[in-house]
Amino acid sequence: MSDKVQLVDCPRDAIQGIHSFIPTGKKVAYLQRLIDSGLFDFLDFGSFVSAGAVPQMADSEDVVRAIGGKSATKLIAIIANERGAHTGKKYSAIDYLGYPFSMSETFQRRNTNRSIDEAFDTVKRCQEILDGGPALMIYVSMAFGNPYGDTWDPDIVLGWMEKLSNVGIGKFSIADTTAEASPEQIEQLFGQVRMEFPDAELSIHLHSRPANALSKVEAAYKAGCRIFEGAIMGYGGCPFAQDDLVGNIPSELLINRFGRSGHIAIDLLMDEFQQMLRHEL
Repeated sequence: MSDKVQLVDCPRDAIQGIHSFIPTGKKVAYLQRLIDSGLFDFLDFGSFVSAGAVPQMADSEDVVRAIGGKSATKLIAIIANERGAHTGKKYSAIDYLGYPFSMSETFQRRNTNRSIDEAFDTVKRCQEILDGGPALMIYVSMAFGNPYGDTWDPDIVLGWMEKLSNVGIGKFSIADTTAEASPEQIEQLFGQVRMEFPDAELSIHLHSRPANALSKVEAAYKAGCRIFEGAIMGYGGCPFAQDDLVGNIPSELLINRFGRSGHIAIDLLMDEFQQMLRHEL
């Protein structure tokens, strides 16, 4: 097993629930600083979804055009349907388009207005659309359970991942969308997934209250995870999950834990993130 750890910063997840619109220019400047920092291997920068559903992401096309060409940091954008796939395919700077595929029927309908079976059909159609374009990756949301009482067990996760693998998906983000998982559950499930899908590229997207964040990261690392997703200062969460959002794993925690250094220090990025949030409309 390789000891090399890759890091993903998710400014999209950090700011998508903020109600006041952050000007496009400020987003672009901040994202470019993240890219220039050399701290992150991937950047989840935006989403091509309905502006009515996520107003903060309405300018994602303008953002990716301003960021420009390819860099060492791979770009990820989220889509929810075929229209998003068509939009994302236009931009060569984008490496991956991520589709949120939930293990909870309730959450799949909240998030994409589709059943799980309908979402699977959407994935297949998006795969066809993206042939020759960005790769489609899957966010396995509610992978560790859900707060809605929907049936869950590890076999459901493994079963859907097998079906998705069979239609060509090779990159998965295993997501604890509402911080349901204990460190023990994280280690157990991620270990099972890694064993069942040894050729897949697997990352983990954890939400956690600060007191439990490091123990969850350690559990995933112990289970073989080598790609970790976070957000500066732990901001964010899915606005469709529940009212009381639980934050992301702080990127600065991941950088400190894995000894990552870059051209721009993390404390400067934290300052710039806060300045972006203090924008004047």
